[in-house]
Amino acid sequence: MSLVSNTFLLFTAAAVILYYLVPSKVKWIVLLTANYLYYLAGGARYLFFILYSTIVTYAFAILIEKRKEKGAPEKQMKWLVAAGLICNLGMLGVVKYTTFFVDNINGLLGIHLPALKILFPLGISFYTFQSSGYLLDVYWERAKAEKNIFKYALFVSFFPQLMQGPIGNFGRLSPQLISPHRFEIGNIGLGVCRIIRGFAKKMIIADWAGVFADAIWGDPERYAGACLVAVLFYGIQLYADFSGAMDVVIGIGQLFGITMDENFKRPYLATSLTDFWKRWHITLGQWMKNYVFYPLTLSAFMKRVSKWSRNRLGKQIGRVVPVALADLIVFFLVGVWHGPSWKFIVYGLYNGAIIAFSELMAGPYRSMKKTLHISGKEAWYHVFMIIRTFLIVSFSWFFDRSDTLRHAGVMIRQAFTHFDLSCLAQVNAGRGGTAYVPAALATIGIGCVVMVCLGILEERGVQVRKRLAALPLPVTFIVYMALLVLIGMFGLTGVPRGFIYAQF
Repeated sequence: MSLVSNTFLLFTAAAVILYYLVPSKVKWIVLLTANYLYYLAGGARYLFFILYSTIVTYAFAILIEKRKEKGAPEKQMKWLVAAGLICNLGMLGVVKYTTFFVDNINGLLGIHLPALKILFPLGISFYTFQSSGYLLDVYWERAKAEKNIFKYALFVSFFPQLMQGPIGNFGRLSPQLISPHRFEIGNIGLGVCRIIRGFAKKMIIADWAGVFADAIWGDPERYAGACLVAVLFYGIQLYADFSGAMDVVIGIGQLFGITMDENFKRPYLATSLTDFWKRWHITLGQWMKNYVFYPLTLSAFMKRVSKWSRNRLGKQIGRVVPVALADLIVFFLVGVWHGPSWKFIVYGLYNGAIIAFSELMAGPYRSMKKTLHISGKEAWYHVFMIIRTFLIVSFSWFFDRSDTLRHAGVMIRQAFTHFDLSCLAQVNAGRGGTAYVPAALATIGIGCVVMVCLGILEERGVQVRKRLAALPLPVTFIVYMALLVLIGMFGLTGVPRGFIYAQF
């Protein structure tokens, strides 16, 4: 059931109405029922996987908490949490990466092991990470184990976020899901407004940018002259699509009175790649930081690496080496999380290598700025850093969007050896055909200008959403009705497209 379908909107409306009609003590049951009905609509055969993840992490969390209360030795506790994580994340590994490993073994050894046909359950990358985070929080005593398995199942399966996040934290999300929320017209208004904004990003900007990105990536020989701008189209598409999806998801949560974690914070205004990843897919970054980066940097292995580095490379470099190594490992995992393909591994390592290198060069960078009399507060320098970061990020999209590493190589070669934007006129722009190309490009351009202007205002502390909400109700109504009209007039309705991250 796609988020852009009328069926989904009707389903959500029915769930919201029923939620506020039933008595307070059963509201959470309505949500739980809606979650599983939504998941079943995608295919009953997927139900096993989310039930497995829920039951495994629920049982291990209870067991870990009970063993801790009885004073079990720490070594035993580590084995328990490791077993729980292996059982949970192991399922993700089997269903998502088995074919990848078989294909690579066949290619490496020249054999022909049969490919396994394994179901790829909807949203598995998100709910396995969310439930694994809960298990670790219980182990580290950041959260108490949930004794009611149905209330825990509600946390794992909340339907708006099930397919593409944000990845929820148990301590912040679960109490909101269980608590009965009273009907408030303000929550409904805020939720509906945010949903409309999300669909505007998706249907007016992302889908049109996707028309050009898909055409160029689909035939890089024909559109060789436009390969350089293909990453620009894809960068626009990906951001407007994913952040638009988050607006829809968070808006639906608001309809129920539930505040979900933000997943984007104006990432294209970042001044470094590290800053970019603090703004882009925020909940994945926080998950990696809390459950991989920090434990890794504090591990006995990293202490040995740090000691070895300080003895051989000096205190300053030696102190940074473990952090840089942890960055590489984290972004390798980020790449693997994105999909079973070498292109995603290279995508992750590209980001990790640049961030690790920046960590190692932090001292020389400071010295260079001091020599050039750059304080870092100059407006021109801030703009330079944004542009530099944007170019670094944009190059990574060659790996993220291409079908294979070979495909990425073709796109990169064409991008830097050919440049002729006249080939864009040959793109079949939806139902309008090639004749609609100028209007489509203008739609993308105006949409991007609006997004950038709003982003700059928010970056300067102007709370655009709150200011719009504070306007008289008739004015707010007119603004969002106008936005709905614009979606109908300029949205790409001829070629329905699902949200990109729903495939994870």
